[in-house]
Formats: sequence, C-alpha cells, structure tokens
Amino acid sequence: MITLETAKATQFLPAGAVEALEGQVKTAQQALEDGSCPGNDYLGWLHLPSSITQEHLADLQACANTLRELCDTIVVAGIGGSYLGARAVIEALGNTFEWLANDGSNPVILFAGNNISEDYLAELQDYLKNRKFGIINISKSGTTTETALAFRLLRKQCEDQRGIETARKVIVAITDAKRGAARITADKEGYKSFIIPDNVGGRFSVLTPVGLLPIACAGFDITKLVQGAADMERASAPEVPFADNLVEQYAALRNALYQAGKKIEILANFQPKLHSMNEWWKQLYGESEGKNGKGIFPAAVDLTTDLHSMGQWIQDGERTIFETVISVAEARHTVLFPHDEENLDGLNFLEGRRVDSVNKMAELGTQLAHIDGGVPNVRIVIPRLDEHAIGQLIYFFERACGVSGLVLGVNPFDQPGVEDYKRNMFALLGKPGYEAQSEAIKARL
Repeated sequence: MITLETAKATQFLPAGAVEALEGQVKTAQQALEDGSCPGNDYLGWLHLPSSITQEHLADLQACANTLRELCDTIVVAGIGGSYLGARAVIEALGNTFEWLANDGSNPVILFAGNNISEDYLAELQDYLKNRKFGIINISKSGTTTETALAFRLLRKQCEDQRGIETARKVIVAITDAKRGAARITADKEGYKSFIIPDNVGGRFSVLTPVGLLPIACAGFDITKLVQGAADMERASAPEVPFADNLVEQYAALRNALYQAGKKIEILANFQPKLHSMNEWWKQLYGESEGKNGKGIFPAAVDLTTDLHSMGQWIQDGERTIFETVISVAEARHTVLFPHDEENLDGLNFLEGRRVDSVNKMAELGTQLAHIDGGVPNVRIVIPRLDEHAIGQLIYFFERACGVSGLVLGVNPFDQPGVEDYKRNMFALLGKPGYEAQSEAIKARL
C-alpha cells in the first residue's frame, strides 16, 4: 500500500493542529457516506471501485481488444476529466519512448479535443494520414467545442481513409445513456458505446469507461487498476481510525496548512512518467476547491528538472507554499553509473551505483533544503509504477479531495466558473442565442 509521511509538514504547525480537525474530517466523511453533503448528486465515484463488476471489465476489455486488433493508432478525443486521467495512467505505466518506436506491440495512443489549436489539429491529421486509426470520443453532451471540433475532423478523416463500415467498427462513443449529440450520433451510426454515469463528474471519472477503455487499449491491466482503487477505498473508509486513515490525515493536514497561511500546494515528483498525473491532480483539486474566494492553488513541478527553473522560487520565494512529493520506491529498470577514464565531470565517485539511488539522494537533499527554506513537506510513497499502485493513488487523491473540500466549506463537486469563458467565447463567435451577450461584449471592447 502507499504510505503518507507528514512529520516534515506538521513541524511547521502548532502542536495538535492536524488532530484538531479530526471532528470536521469525520463529519465530512460521514456526509459523503450518507449523501448529505453539497453536490450529493455526484457521489457515484465514492464506491465505484468496489462496485465494478467483472462483466463490465470484460466488456471494456473486449472492445479494447477489437480496437487493438484493427488499429495501429487510437485517438482519444476529450477534454478535462475526459482525458487527463487516462493520459496520467497511460504515461505512468508506459514506456516513455514506445510511441516513437512504434513497433506494433501496442497501438499509439494520442489525445485530441483538449484545445482549439489549428496547428495542433492540422499536424495531428497529417500524422494520421495512411495510419489505421480509431477514435474514442468522450463527451457527455457531444457539444463541448474543443472535443466536438476534433471529432468532426477525425470522424471524416477516418471514414475517408478506412471506409464508413470500418470506421463504424473503430469509433467508440463514451457518452450519456440517453441524451445529447454524441448519443444521437452513436445510435445513428451504430458505434459501440459506453455510458458516463450521471452521478460521476468528469474529474472523478478515470475509473469509469472514460479512463478504463483508453487504458485497456494501451495494453494495461484495468482489473489490477480497479483492485488497487478498491483496496484504498477500504483503507480510507470512515470507520478506519483517524490516525490510521491516510485520506483523513492528508485532508486535515492540507486544511491546517491552509489555515496557517499556506495558500499554494506544489505537487512534485522525481519520476517524469508522473508528469500527467500532476496535470490530472491539478484539475481534480483546482476545479473542486477553487470557489467562493477560497481554495489552495494547485501547482506542480517535475524534479529534478524544475529545480533548474522553479527551484529558486520554491527555495526562497514567498512563504505561502507547501510541497507534496510523490515518491516511487522501486524503479522498473537498472542502470548503473558508468566509469569514465578522464573523469572530467568529476562523477567517477558514483561509478557502479544505480541511477535511481542517485535520484533518491537528490530527492532527499531537495526535501531537506526546502524544509530549511521554510517549506512544509508532505511525502506520498508508492511502491512502484504498476496498475495496483496507481489505482490506489487515484482513489486516495479523489477521496481526499472530497473530504478536504467539505472541510474547506465549498461544494467539491460542481464547477460553475468553468462556464464563464464559454459564454464569452460563444458571444464573440456570434452563436445564435447569444446576441445580447455579444452586444455587451462589443461595448466593453
């Protein structure tokens, strides 16, 4: 199981500050369990891991096997929670350079529908020329601009390159059960489809078909991923004592630090495979807690890389930050530090040592330096980068986010501010029905 180390953060707090929040944390846990909290229409993720059936996993795997057989490339079209979780898991578990080698052992997994860049789309379409590609279109409504645009382009290209009948076999819709443009299109064209549960918000959806199908297409074991999440579901249940409950400890500590003036949480890793996990975490916490003028700002860095850019600010900048480090205990591969006869770089003293051992000392040295610089430091240790451990980590962060947001006093499961840019964009584009807003914006400009 993953472990949580908090001593190097609690030393910056008054004695008992974390324990003082036990009552609020347990109340939040119970509110999640009995559905009495704000946003209770979106608690389907809470016991999702333990409720996923083998039949459901087998259906997802069968679809993934079909796509893997018929496609050398699969494009996942989605934005926000409709792609970040899948990307985080695929990159954490995958070979960093496999997509470049393209040896055919696994399809190349690409992502689209998460921006409105004309250059990105043009270059994607150019890459897909002469490739046997399929599409996983992930959208509850089918009308989100970024994803709908990408799907329009990719669907036509797939039909033109592979023929309409084959396209129907390699386009999968993950959408609403009954409503929306994506559902209508899937039913009309006969696409294989999976349902996005009504009670699971996008940022909590990685353990639904939204994340599980792309992850299975990439060749990873979704049964082990779900099992890891289910194990963490049990380990973080309300009946688990506060002192032993990693989720409750993390949620309480975050809020105690926030109350002490630490307004920014920096999620750090020393493993570049976790870069997209950082991005998923940022959406999960930013969209859940940033409301009503409240919320810890979620930032992220990849170390040691960013020690040569953001390291100075973390070490000596404004002391409004705390740091949470995801540490991977066991590397997958063994690479030894080589001998160099001339030793011009002066590194022969490391000869024969594993590179990972050097990385671990960089991690420890950084932690000590940041503590000396006044940065509270939390450490989450995962055994290794495999499906079971990543499943644990996903559920750990999800449940801690729900608890932490309720303790903060916000609804962790809505996102009213996300719609503001869309209204302005549609008004500026002259979308029918937005005439009044368009005139108001023109007057401002």
